[in-house]
Amino acid sequence: MMGGWAVSGYTISLADILAAADRVRGIIHRTPVLTCSTIHQLAHRSVMFKCENLQKTGSFKYRGATNAVRRLGANPAAAGVVTHSSGNHAQALALAARECGIPATVVMPKTASPIKQAAVRGYGGAVILCEPTLEARDRAAAEAVARTGGTLIPPFDHPDIIAGQGTAAIELLEEYPRLDAVIAPVGGGGLLSGVAIAATSLRPSLRVFGAEPLGADDAARSKAAGHWLPQTGPRTIADGLLTSLGQLTWPIVRDRVEAILTVSEEEIRAAMRLIWERMKLVIEPSAAVAVAAVLSESFQKLSNIQSVGIILSGGNVAFPFPDGSDGP
Repeated sequence: MMGGWAVSGYTISLADILAAADRVRGIIHRTPVLTCSTIHQLAHRSVMFKCENLQKTGSFKYRGATNAVRRLGANPAAAGVVTHSSGNHAQALALAARECGIPATVVMPKTASPIKQAAVRGYGGAVILCEPTLEARDRAAAEAVARTGGTLIPPFDHPDIIAGQGTAAIELLEEYPRLDAVIAPVGGGGLLSGVAIAATSLRPSLRVFGAEPLGADDAARSKAAGHWLPQTGPRTIADGLLTSLGQLTWPIVRDRVEAILTVSEEEIRAAMRLIWERMKLVIEPSAAVAVAAVLSESFQKLSNIQSVGIILSGGNVAFPFPDGSDGP
């Protein structure tokens, strides 16, 4: 169905994304779209950067969190929200809840960065630490829901989250309606799914690509196999892209994304340094993955792409980097 996706009883459509855009307008930042002549030359095409690193809480996650929180009815909202996240979604949901005057409980692995834990608390969230396993996370989140009566809002596999993330593509295409392609990084797939639905619904000929580290390439492997494959032992500096695709996001990525481009750790580091030095923008490794993909040999070989939009997904980076080094 063009413009909508029916998955597990949910339909995620362009109408949902447009409604989300109305819902979050004036609350989120309408982030700028920037260009860089040096990168145009290196990419051999025009490149437009949607700067979600300048979004509130430092990432695109605030779009989906805001949409999801403000979609709650009065009674569920009163009990607050619960999530499990070690990173950007945790911060985004905590702030979105605070701005609605409701409590947020965030389950984080005890190995989560102290800086990220402090950020969640700073936005008003109550942090519950658990063992760094899927089972411990799910158990702690279920216990928090039972205790607080709050609504569970997961990081990516949720229709309101996907719709909220898709608003980034709406804004990008409002400014550059004649783009030939759009590319976004992919971890759990909430951003890429929302972007894909918005982009291909507004412009069926628009080509959509995902970008992924070679060390966490479940989306690329799933696309190649034609069926969902879980993430296994991911190892990458792009710590925001360690999660497998979800039940809602995988079918959208499968059917609306042309290809997943994979890049090496060296390419990710080089892309970070390039953006820092040439554009004076602080981006996190996950955002650099999409930049590295556009500069990659495999992307440059693609024909009929004169202009491409990149979603710079976030700018939350701490030192030392997740792999213990001092920088790119």
